This record gives sequence, C-alpha cells and structure tokens, in this order.
Amino acid sequence: MLTALGAYAAVPVPGSAVPVTLQTLFVSLAGVLLGARLGAAAMTTYLLIGFMGAPVFSFGFGGPAVLLGPTGGYLLAFPLAAAVTAMLAPPRGATSALATLRLGIAILLGTFVWFAGGFAQLTLLLGDPLRAFTAGVVPFLLGDVVKTIAALLIARRLRNRTLGLL
Repeated sequence: MLTALGAYAAVPVPGSAVPVTLQTLFVSLAGVLLGARLGAAAMTTYLLIGFMGAPVFSFGFGGPAVLLGPTGGYLLAFPLAAAVTAMLAPPRGATSALATLRLGIAILLGTFVWFAGGFAQLTLLLGDPLRAFTAGVVPFLLGDVVKTIAALLIARRLRNRTLGLL
C-alpha cells in the first residue's frame, strides 16, 4: 500500500496539527491508474486497515481516533478524491497535449476534494473557519502543487502501460 508508505514520509508543519505527507500523491495516482471504482476501493481499504489500528496513518498512528482528529477529514475524503480524479481524467491511451492538460486538471480537482474534507473537519474541531483554512490549507498549497505535478508526470508515464492490466 503506497498510501501507507506515503504516510511515513510525514513532516510536521509549525502551527498545524496536520503534517505534510506523500499520501496525497498516491491518492491521485490510485485514481488515475486504478480508475474510479478500484481507486476508491483501494483508499477505502487503506482507511479500514488504519481504522482497525494498523499503523498506516501519518507518524505510524492507527485507530479510530485518527479519523476523528485533525487529519481525519483529509483521510476520509481519500476514496472520493481518487474517484473524482479518475472520473475527470481523460480516457486511457489519450496522449495529446489536451489530454495531458485534462489529466492535470483532474488531479488538481481531486486534490480539492480532500482539501475540502480536511477543511470541513478542522472547522468542526477548531470552531473557526479562518483558523482551519490558515492551519489546514494554506501551509500545504505549494507542496500540493509540486505533488500534483509529480502525480501528472508519473501518471503520464505509467497510465498507458497499465492499459491492459486493469
């Protein structure tokens, strides 16, 4: 489970209870490489494994408390984010510049899905949307642009190679 490995690449963010991880890169890739159904299923399986206590979330944590805490909204949005990314991505085999642009937009919009989930839960926990936005969205924007570009480059390279496998 690459998403679980991505959780171990966690870097604390000063002023935020939410770390920077590589999980979101793998959520995007799950969507574009596995498709909506399998991508969402993979992310749901990841959440269930973590919910049962396996140390697959950031910093090696697991259990239901993680899903109820500051990072829970992001995590719970992973299946929907993978599905949205897949549904908006161009068909496999499309290699034009327009298809690449569409793939990048699909990955970016999938990113907004889990940002929305994280922001919503942080707003509930903090009781202040502005504080939730400044602690749970702003510090991650630049890194997520980089991860979006990385996901796009990886997906372009691997997507058509997996054409006959799924």
